[in-house]
Amino acid sequence: MSDLIKPFQPSVSEQELSDLRGRLQRVRWPDRETVNDTSQGPQLLKLQALVAHWIDGYDWRRCESMLNDFGQFKTTIDGLDIHFLHIRSPEPDAIPLLMAHGWPGSVLEFRKVIAPLSNPAAHGDDPRQAFHLVIPSMPGFGFSDKPGEPGWDMSRIGRAYVQLMRR
Repeated sequence: MSDLIKPFQPSVSEQELSDLRGRLQRVRWPDRETVNDTSQGPQLLKLQALVAHWIDGYDWRRCESMLNDFGQFKTTIDGLDIHFLHIRSPEPDAIPLLMAHGWPGSVLEFRKVIAPLSNPAAHGDDPRQAFHLVIPSMPGFGFSDKPGEPGWDMSRIGRAYVQLMRR
């Protein structure tokens, strides 16, 4: 087992982004739901608005740049490459803090709290409350590998995160 941690900077090609936009433009929509709430799942109009935003409004390059600015890494745990952000605080006595997203979710959920948690002094708070942040992408999410076998439940993911924090 290797404890190697490798820097990671994704670069999604323009061809991949164009392909995604094309597939989104060709989506075959289901019939509208028969109720005016989400008891039958997401509402069609909201999904259509979201897809329209992904096609014409979402700026992947800005998101890609922001992620790369945070400091991204990968390490192999139990045969899976696990992607994570690692943000070191400028405070030498900062406390290590693991921040785990849920399902569905991603490391992007934490983007607005990274700076205040890792550098509270720059945000008018007590520097003794600083954290070194480790923010992994769950297996199968973001840039983490998808498990190829069953058993990657909350307990196994938790054990993988313990290994990650020890590295």
